[in-house]
Amino acid sequence: MSNVYLNWFTTDEKFPFFIQYGGHEEEISLHQHVDFSELVIVLNGHATHVVNNEESFIKKGNAFVLNSGTPHAYKAPHDFKICNVMYKPDMLKSAGPDLRSLNGYQVLFILEPFYRSINPYQSKLNMSITSLEYVSALVSVMIKEYETKQQGYQTMLVSRFMELIVYLSRQYDHQETGVDNSLMHLASAISYIEDHYLDQVTLEEIAAKSDISVRHLNRIFQAYYQTTPIAYLHRLRLERACTLLKQTNRSITDISYECGFNDSNYLTRQFKKCYGVTPKAFRKMQ
Repeated sequence: MSNVYLNWFTTDEKFPFFIQYGGHEEEISLHQHVDFSELVIVLNGHATHVVNNEESFIKKGNAFVLNSGTPHAYKAPHDFKICNVMYKPDMLKSAGPDLRSLNGYQVLFILEPFYRSINPYQSKLNMSITSLEYVSALVSVMIKEYETKQQGYQTMLVSRFMELIVYLSRQYDHQETGVDNSLMHLASAISYIEDHYLDQVTLEEIAAKSDISVRHLNRIFQAYYQTTPIAYLHRLRLERACTLLKQTNRSITDISYECGFNDSNYLTRQFKKCYGVTPKAFRKMQ
């Protein structure tokens, strides 16, 4: 199955989003989607999901996300009905900081798809019947919006999609079965950092909030993200500094304190190390 065939779902470059029901009575061979992430919600039945040649049983109430370029397939479907949501990863950047601080969001939309794309990993969301009913109703509204394309449908779909993301993220607190402990500890750490990266936080504080040791915190960050907790925190601070340099006329000294750096010289060194230019030069380029 070619990537050209798989990308038929939308040619609208201005609104790269697609949603549909999928009823697979036959097996779907190994394939991947280029440039699009895929949220899959199993609405009925069951099947064997193959990701990178690793098999996992999926059933009604499961939900999972696949990053662009992750090969997957469906085998042995039985009364199998799903909802496919294709979206550009950039859409998630519009999420507010309160969403990014949710453990479930970090697990379902960031950590699981990233880890799944490079290693065998069978974790997925398991919703209760009540939760699935809510999601099914929301999906139905979204599909109707997408198909009828009434005036304002794009804004409505983005709004509903964000509602869906928030709801699914919250469901990780009510799983039928547990998620890998290391992944949940990592999600707790990331959520805490996302919520406090402008504060003067320490490794010990992050580890304590995640119920693990500093050593284990560093280990799981390296295993899943190939970086350290402090490097991750600095990246968030530098991204905030970029925003302030673009959108305000505040002094670099003020911005350095706003972004959690103790002085402007330290901000300048970190900024140049990351972006190759000083904050002052970056501002002139905008």
